[in-house]
Amino acid sequence: MQTSSLVTLADIEDARRCLEGVSVQTPLDKSRALSDICGAESFIKCENLQRTGSFKIRGAYNRISRLDADEKAAGVVAASAGNHAQGVALAASLSGTKATVFMPASASLPKVEATQRYGAEVVLEGKDFGVAFEAATRFSEEKGAVFVHPFDHPHIIAGQGTVGLEMHEQLPDIGTVVVPVGGGGLISGVAAALKHLQPDCEIVGVQAKGAAAFPASLEKGSAISLDSVSTIADGIAANTPGDLTLEHVSRLVDRVVTVSDEAIARALVMTAERMKLVVEPSAAAAVAVVMEGLVEVKAPLVVVLSGGNIDPLLLLRVIRFGLGASGRYFAFHSRIGDRPGELYRLLGLIADAGANIVGIEHHREGASVRLGDVDVLLQVETKGAEHIKALTDSLCAEGYVVEPL
Repeated sequence: MQTSSLVTLADIEDARRCLEGVSVQTPLDKSRALSDICGAESFIKCENLQRTGSFKIRGAYNRISRLDADEKAAGVVAASAGNHAQGVALAASLSGTKATVFMPASASLPKVEATQRYGAEVVLEGKDFGVAFEAATRFSEEKGAVFVHPFDHPHIIAGQGTVGLEMHEQLPDIGTVVVPVGGGGLISGVAAALKHLQPDCEIVGVQAKGAAAFPASLEKGSAISLDSVSTIADGIAANTPGDLTLEHVSRLVDRVVTVSDEAIARALVMTAERMKLVVEPSAAAAVAVVMEGLVEVKAPLVVVLSGGNIDPLLLLRVIRFGLGASGRYFAFHSRIGDRPGELYRLLGLIADAGANIVGIEHHREGASVRLGDVDVLLQVETKGAEHIKALTDSLCAEGYVVEPL
């Protein structure tokens, strides 16, 4: 394969032969939840059930297993916030070579520990992926280890393209595919496969608004780098496309859209509640595209759930955030008089409004608390935006201040 040209179907078929016995064919399941939302027959490609919990093992093994004896003896090095790290660690172990993985200091503990369990040496470096990436490239130059790029290499793209081959075999008449996009390796491979097998298939990429380098890069015609990225979807928090992935996306992908962290959180809650699946925020981004109505769906629709590696602590925070964004959870400040029975009265009004109190704090001291008043922070379960408005209106009518958090 030549890095100056697109990955071909033959490259992807060769990658699938390489991956036999290593990756698993993940399910393509019908989703009534998504079908109800968009009004079109919808399916989910469950790469969250892949080995290492994401699609990354496909590209990593296709790259590392092809190294010659001298390259394997020198070892491999990679940079990752989590999923690529685990894919490289397992692929290196299966290929009989040593892996060193640079991860940001902010990487979640479960992802660090999983990477170590797969046999890699983990080095925590810097505050974000960009710093870890630079450290990994320096290590490659100084130690002679082979740098395994997370997305911008033809073997990586071809490996990820096996997801597209599987989808076509499982559902030959796909109308629309939605794929999460970070650096672009997954969507490049999926598009290379599907645009050859079914040219009329609409391929849509999705990035988090806080890490959306592709739209500007596509408009400019060359890769641009974001100064910083900020999103809960660390799996797609790449600050720049690769030259090769940008070429694939510009030539093969029909559209790249963006979604907010709020939309991702709502999608993660819906995926857990209605689809009964635990996925990471980057996978939920693809679901968010459908929930937000950002694409005109040509049926049947396939949404790629790219991974399921989410830190349980982040899951708790995101679910609470998502519940708040969808009106199912409401946190607010109020004030009551510092007299017996005042808190009881406030809680009674909340109960009368049909809201369930899940947390309460009250403070008599502080810069914002007036003498004779008590500041109260409440968290309540609600039934949606209209219920929150009704609760707020009823409290305000009784003279209470309601300051949403």
